[in-house]
Amino acid sequence: MTDDVIRVALVDDQALMRAGFRALLDAEDGIEVVGEAADGEQGVALVRAEVPDIALVDVQMPVMTGIEATRRIAADPALSGVRVVILTNYGLDSYVFEALRAGASGFLLKDTEPADLLQAIEVVAGGEALLSPSVTRTLIGEFVSRPPDRATAPGLECLTRREREVTALAARGLTNEEIAEHMVISPFTAKTHVSRAMTKLGARDRAQLVVFAYESGLVTARGPAE
Repeated sequence: MTDDVIRVALVDDQALMRAGFRALLDAEDGIEVVGEAADGEQGVALVRAEVPDIALVDVQMPVMTGIEATRRIAADPALSGVRVVILTNYGLDSYVFEALRAGASGFLLKDTEPADLLQAIEVVAGGEALLSPSVTRTLIGEFVSRPPDRATAPGLECLTRREREVTALAARGLTNEEIAEHMVISPFTAKTHVSRAMTKLGARDRAQLVVFAYESGLVTARGPAE
């Protein structure tokens, strides 16, 4: 962020939707809309040109989907500071899971209340993932019928016992403060463990850490993996 101003790019094929988001965000002190794009391809170009703090990206768009746009943004080292928030009409569906795997930092329903949208932008700009405990529980449900993908997930051997424990707790939707209380450590220490686990696993943020925890089999829908 520059001078505490959160710079936001809007990527949605519906002009009315972009106009609504822009009017809301432009009226807010501390947030600047740096540009708009009507499809995924234009969105990637916009993000590369402006390097915003946040990209609000619709899931389903012509030319290039929001998922593919997210994947390209996440894969570009020059855009490592950009956080993608997926916009969807349908709640947590398979598209959202794919987007989290592709590198999104979270998601928002398009009918989100204005105050919740503004808070979400601040949360993600601050480096946190937009995954509430209720969202995490729904994510867990996605994994009930999915076997752990240990073939593609990074190895657990790079994590210490403590780092595995905090990763598992984060995957259950616990905040750093709740992890600290559970493990009887300070919130700062909990945050440090989470940050080190993310670094070792190459996770861009907490959202990808949660996806890793389930894909690797570190935790399952029934509890910690043995």
